[in-house]
Amino acid sequence: MISLPVARRLIGIQRVLVRHGLDDYVRATHLYRPLRFLFYLSPWTWFARSQGTTRGERLRLALEELGPIFIKFGQALSTRRDLLPRDIADELAKLQDRVPPFASATAMAQIERALGQPIVEQFGSFEEAPLAAASIAQVHVATLKDGREVVVKVLRPGMRELIERDLEVLYALAGLAERYWPESKRLRPVEVVEEYEKTILDELDLMREAANASQLKRNFGSSPLLHVPEVHWDLCRRNVMVMERIRGVPISDIERLRELGTDIQKLAENGVTLFFTQVFRHNFFHADMHPGNIFVDVTDPANPKYMAVDFGIVSALEPRDQYYLAANFLAFFDRDWRRIAELHLESGWIPPNTRLSELTGAVRTVCEPIFNKPLGEISFGIVLLRLFELARRFGMRVQPQLILLQKTLLNVEGLGRDLYPELDLFKTARPILRQWMNERIGPEAFTQGLKEHWPDLAESLKMLPVVLQRSVRRAYEDDFSLRTESSSVDLLRSQLRVAERRRNSMIAGAAFFLGGVVWLAMATQPDWLGWLLAAGGAAWMLAGRRS
Repeated sequence: MISLPVARRLIGIQRVLVRHGLDDYVRATHLYRPLRFLFYLSPWTWFARSQGTTRGERLRLALEELGPIFIKFGQALSTRRDLLPRDIADELAKLQDRVPPFASATAMAQIERALGQPIVEQFGSFEEAPLAAASIAQVHVATLKDGREVVVKVLRPGMRELIERDLEVLYALAGLAERYWPESKRLRPVEVVEEYEKTILDELDLMREAANASQLKRNFGSSPLLHVPEVHWDLCRRNVMVMERIRGVPISDIERLRELGTDIQKLAENGVTLFFTQVFRHNFFHADMHPGNIFVDVTDPANPKYMAVDFGIVSALEPRDQYYLAANFLAFFDRDWRRIAELHLESGWIPPNTRLSELTGAVRTVCEPIFNKPLGEISFGIVLLRLFELARRFGMRVQPQLILLQKTLLNVEGLGRDLYPELDLFKTARPILRQWMNERIGPEAFTQGLKEHWPDLAESLKMLPVVLQRSVRRAYEDDFSLRTESSSVDLLRSQLRVAERRRNSMIAGAAFFLGGVVWLAMATQPDWLGWLLAAGGAAWMLAGRRS
């Protein structure tokens, strides 16, 4: 049952859409369909119409009026110009950093309350007019007392209340979907909203954002790929953050980048490298990479460097998901469609009763046509539609924990398409993933893991003979008690001999296995001997267990 506040908000959403002349959107939503005629008959619908002239402008103005969640939806759409009409894409791009600001006096008062001192005592100078404004916060330019240029980010007032109100609407709609929509079991709408709630509420804590920026900066250090601004921790609070001001060319200003002689191909390839490095090598990635948050340092045009801002949304993957994604990418690059099907079954993303051959054929049908094509020749709109059809056909469940990654990948691919449509995404990404997989599951990774966990492993192995001895004694005592109730003494003796052989075999195998582990952990050469001892010991223990 929908609560009264949610019902009011739904009606308010439709009212905004009608007032901005987006009647088709109202008809498409089917929200309170019988009531929409009231909007057409209401005087405020016609006399308070939007001043926007084009459909793109009207849509942008409506999203701005509806609030932060809707603005973020528009920002996400704006990164995929290939999937939108040009007029709509141009208008939605303004949502990236040109949302109407709130009053400078309000911003300055909030900064002073947060820092506990007047602005003139904290900063050498402070520009009242905001440099940029977005859905959650706006940014002002300032200088520190020592003359260093910084930007001061301050949250919009009342954001939490607005967001929680719209989250309640999303939960209500997701609950209705789970109750009445058969597809909901696969699409898991409530879990998707839960994941989104964590993400957007985290954005309201600027101390968390400052910590994200510091972690990202530490990950890349002096890397030529990415510059992350320095955080000034002594001036950071939950609703105010101060960090180094960067000066770069917005990545969306491709004409300016070309005028400056930027190596556009290298910039696009570095973007792919940057994404896969964050996701797999660091397992910590910037998950809001729309053009408004990305700039380019063209001090050396032949070696352009990315500069990122706005670190409110970051994410990481569980090791299991990380492995399956990397394996899927590599299988795709190798055109191993059967392996992709196997991975989807192994990961549990597809129901276990799915026929492997049928899934393989479906994956081949979707993926084969786009392989080795440059971005400019791929219709991702068609690819997405086919992937949705494939997911529906095989009952593939949505993985809420991967939504941010999928969104970021779409952002990166959209940036690559705008920068350099001839980019070979596969050629750039393949060596990064292969190296990561080798480091993750190769012999060196195994040896390193043994070294790191050797103290715990050694303690456990010390107990292995005792555990085995107790197990054998328990088995012996159980067998003895059973056989005293039977008249077959010969069978009892036979079982005792088997137990004795099993015990000896297990102890000997454990000794060989332990010796091999120690050999590898100490990096003694030749390392193949350690592997042989460990494998032989494991096989011996297994044989003893089965004997």
